[in-house]
Amino acid sequence: MDQQTKTPANPTQVERLSDRELAVTRLFDAPVERVFKAWSDPSLFRRWWVPAGFGINLVGCEMDVRTGGKYRLEFAAGDQTMAFHGKYIDVVPNQKIVWTNDEGDDDGQVTTVTFEERGGKTLVTYRDSFASEAALEDAMNGAAKGLPQQFEQLAELLSDKG
Repeated sequence: MDQQTKTPANPTQVERLSDRELAVTRLFDAPVERVFKAWSDPSLFRRWWVPAGFGINLVGCEMDVRTGGKYRLEFAAGDQTMAFHGKYIDVVPNQKIVWTNDEGDDDGQVTTVTFEERGGKTLVTYRDSFASEAALEDAMNGAAKGLPQQFEQLAELLSDKG
């Protein structure tokens, strides 16, 4: 963190690519294998995925990260719970994870995360493709606002050598 501005030295970039697509990028100071593991190992994933301060807890995390595998994430906020689920449609270890988001009426959202080695560091590109412009607008006004914090939490997890 830059002490004068209180912003990350390596900020997460969030960009709207089209009327239905969002991209998030960040360079992590960790080897690609370690970053991929943080996305594919449920015990690590649950430590960084939910933005702190959103008042939401990840109470269930089932992930079978392989092509054809499925996932289910269950969140709790107070006495309310919500679940998100889908399937992994393309997984290439240390390179790419592609999954569907199958829980909503507006099915068709696909998320692609790529991992690119950059001299001992890893460039992560996270892309969400939505079924409609309205679905992207909802995400931009909701969940997408947490992505920079999630990526900062991932950076903190990756910097923990313990």
